[in-house]
Amino acid sequence: MRKRHYIYPDIDSLIAAFTCEVEKFLGEVEELERPAHIALSGGPTPVAVYRILAGSTRVNDWKDVHFYWGDERMVPPGDKQSNFGNAWKYLFDPLGIPREQVHRISGEENPAKEAIRYGQLLKDQLPLENGLPVFDWIWLGLGEDGHTASIFPNQLDLWNANELCVVATHPVTGQKRVTITGTVINASRRVTVLVNGKNKSPVVNAIVMKEGDYLNYPAFYINPGSGFLEWFMDQDATSWL
Repeated sequence: MRKRHYIYPDIDSLIAAFTCEVEKFLGEVEELERPAHIALSGGPTPVAVYRILAGSTRVNDWKDVHFYWGDERMVPPGDKQSNFGNAWKYLFDPLGIPREQVHRISGEENPAKEAIRYGQLLKDQLPLENGLPVFDWIWLGLGEDGHTASIFPNQLDLWNANELCVVATHPVTGQKRVTITGTVINASRRVTVLVNGKNKSPVVNAIVMKEGDYLNYPAFYINPGSGFLEWFMDQDATSWL
């Protein structure tokens, strides 16, 4: 059991600490004697981590790692909003990661069909336990509205869905997204939530202290059966605690 909150003075310290965790993980992959499977997150914090890792690691360090995404906006891979596109630009392409290790959600395709395809891909590629695909590590973010992956408040039916991947709709923009469900998240061997900024502090406080509207926040339900859950936060994100 390892459920921990790590609080850092600023975003740079958080990024440095998390980058060290990734490098440590790479050193442990060889012990698995099988490929490791990581689901990446979108947002500026992972991009900052990619930039560092592109300089601190070599392609051979990643030879046994396969990459996936927890969610994706339904945009082409060249769009600046594409989670895959950012990982490709700042990590995969600079390092020369082979394409066969990268399993993207195709944002340019029909959302409903892509959710089905990606769910099947996860079953085909990942180890299965109790019929569920099991990631070695899932990276998640937290929205100031309490969403995580692309499951938003008032969409908890998607969190609890039996499907592995579903189509979500952004409540403000109406943008379609494909996201893994809470079923997949909580089956993961390790889950890390990356949070920074004062705008996140009210929702962090509500989730940690179980106050206010916390039961409506999908992020509150992150609770992997492995017990290996970490929240990496900067001081600003915890300023209400």
